[in-house]
Amino acid sequence: MSKAERLIEMMITINAKKDFTTGELAREFSVSKRTILRDLQELERAGFPLYAEVGAAGGYHMLKGRILPLIAFSEDEAKAIFFACQALEYYRDLPFGQETISVLKKFLNCLPPDTQSSVAQMQNKVVFWIPDRHCDSPLLKPMFDLTVHRRLITIRYSSEHKESVYTILPIGLYAMNGLWYCPAYCLTVAQIRVFRIDRIVEILEEKPDPNGKYPVPATIQEYLAAEETGDHSHIKIKLTDRGIKRCESDCMLARGLKTIPAGGGMIDMELNDTA
Repeated sequence: MSKAERLIEMMITINAKKDFTTGELAREFSVSKRTILRDLQELERAGFPLYAEVGAAGGYHMLKGRILPLIAFSEDEAKAIFFACQALEYYRDLPFGQETISVLKKFLNCLPPDTQSSVAQMQNKVVFWIPDRHCDSPLLKPMFDLTVHRRLITIRYSSEHKESVYTILPIGLYAMNGLWYCPAYCLTVAQIRVFRIDRIVEILEEKPDPNGKYPVPATIQEYLAAEETGDHSHIKIKLTDRGIKRCESDCMLARGLKTIPAGGGMIDMELNDTA
């Protein structure tokens, strides 16, 4: 094994271990402890997040925020990553806003010049346009974290008519037409409601989820699939030809759109209630 190959294998190995000694690595890579020490010093100079503890029980440890293993991407795979990120470009708020910009810059700088040029052309020609709602969601990141870690949350919420306090168990988050939504089991009204993230004024309290106590879908995908056939507010609207064209561009209304051969059409569908 060459030195370059050994360093790559070592990065992958210690990233998985978190804690290790030079003796362990020396045995695993069949080299001397002195060689391992030189390799570790080289990795540290390159920015690999390690720290050492001296003493009988000492060793090396990975700092918090470990580096992920190296992954080889094909040119089309690299383009696919930027293409996927384009879908989020026009959202005012993202759970990992600055991190998204940072990772794309790092990734782009690692690509060959011709691939960088190809990505730039793609970004200039293709866009997932989302209307600017002028609604900031400053609590999106904490709501994201609390939802992922299944916390019971008490929020102060501003609806169209008043501010109220609700205790909710989030099912998940989803983005649609430039806004973020959180379907959740609301303990205050004892049913599932949908909350707009930009209308959450304050997170007052959070505590562990009493697992299994409340009737909620296990995943956001399960909830959204059920919404396709759910029984909520029924709307029925007669449309002109122009109205049909307008509704075709709305992903929610297009689901219930029906055209009439003689001209015009109608929307006949169920809509979920949003808080």
